[in-house]
Amino acid sequence: MRTVTLGLKSLWLHKLRSFLTALGVVFGVASVVAMLAIGEGASHEAQEQIRKLGSLNIILESVKPPENQSASTEQRSMVIEYGLTTRDMQQIRQTIPGISIVVPSRYITEVIWNFDRKADGQVMGVLPVYPEMRNRVVTQGRFFSDLDLTAHRAVCVLTASTAARLFPLSTPTGKAVRVRNFYYTVVGVIEDETRAVGTDTSPSSGGESQAQILIPFTTLMDQFGETFFRYRTGGFEAEKVEFHEAIIRVGNADEVESRAEAIRHLLGTNHKKEDWRIIVPVELLKQAERTKQIFSIVLGSIAAISLLVGGIGIMNIMLASVTERTREIGIRRAMGARQGDIVVQFLIETVLLSGAGGLIGVALGLAIPIAVSHFAGVTTVVKAWAPTLAFSISVITGIAFGIYPARRAARMNPVEALRHE
Repeated sequence: MRTVTLGLKSLWLHKLRSFLTALGVVFGVASVVAMLAIGEGASHEAQEQIRKLGSLNIILESVKPPENQSASTEQRSMVIEYGLTTRDMQQIRQTIPGISIVVPSRYITEVIWNFDRKADGQVMGVLPVYPEMRNRVVTQGRFFSDLDLTAHRAVCVLTASTAARLFPLSTPTGKAVRVRNFYYTVVGVIEDETRAVGTDTSPSSGGESQAQILIPFTTLMDQFGETFFRYRTGGFEAEKVEFHEAIIRVGNADEVESRAEAIRHLLGTNHKKEDWRIIVPVELLKQAERTKQIFSIVLGSIAAISLLVGGIGIMNIMLASVTERTREIGIRRAMGARQGDIVVQFLIETVLLSGAGGLIGVALGLAIPIAVSHFAGVTTVVKAWAPTLAFSISVITGIAFGIYPARRAARMNPVEALRHE
């Protein structure tokens, strides 16, 4: 305890120098905690978005092939035909074991009206199990039922953002919206779709603000048919797509990747052009985990460099302190202090410096993620072990960089130290 008191007094005699020395450790520890929190937050958000796609799901999408691949088709017919087909769905059900359910869907790009209010968006024809398959929650009313599907009823469910744009001052359930000359009764509101980071899992390449309504698959087929016509300035184009998207549920999580590979092979055999895409959330999740590991290594390396600079600063100051206190060391040795006592004295000072810097750094590191979340709206996650790890590293850094100055002080010749002016 007496040695600790001596260390504190020695550091207090040079308050400014001690504070500036500890700053290197402060910023190093703060960067460790803050960077880990930001990295964990980004990884957590990405993984949550991927999990919402369904860990047992395999998502297939129709993709319009490049112009050079579809040129021959356009020369033979004005209708561009591509994408997933009924044959694909039947073969997946019949030839690939472990498939529990296949949910196809179609969509068209249209203007959605509520009297004089309008929104450019999509009309999606889906099955009643769609919310369960895509982990989307109905926030108002209900989703359409099997009875609505078999009866081909003109009902729809709006996404939350679409409802806010078309019905800003009232509740949309029970009211009607119009697409072309067709009217649909709104039976519910569903949350907006969450897109996984780095992927476009929606059937459109549009942005998050695009409006979207969901109607029974049978109703869409009755009203719009198999061929979709899109009118543009100077003409129109026609596309025939049997299914724009299909969600395939696998019975066992361990079989998802093998079934996805089988589906890739099947679609590659059926399609001569690249007019389909497969998204496997489990694979995306593993990729996100690997990205997180790389991200953590990079951020940890940057923080380690900051701590290294702080440690070098501590060593530099302690070496200068040893030189300044040569006579003091000689007096202590002459009064009976052993080499081990001198080593402990200087190590305690370095640990006090690095420990104080570590505590301040942890406090600053915890404040930075809060500020980032508040002002930038970025998700941050502070793991319980991160502050402990950062503080422990700061103390270890102090010990590692304090050993050499302490041993140098202990090895001084007492007689020559007493003669030092």
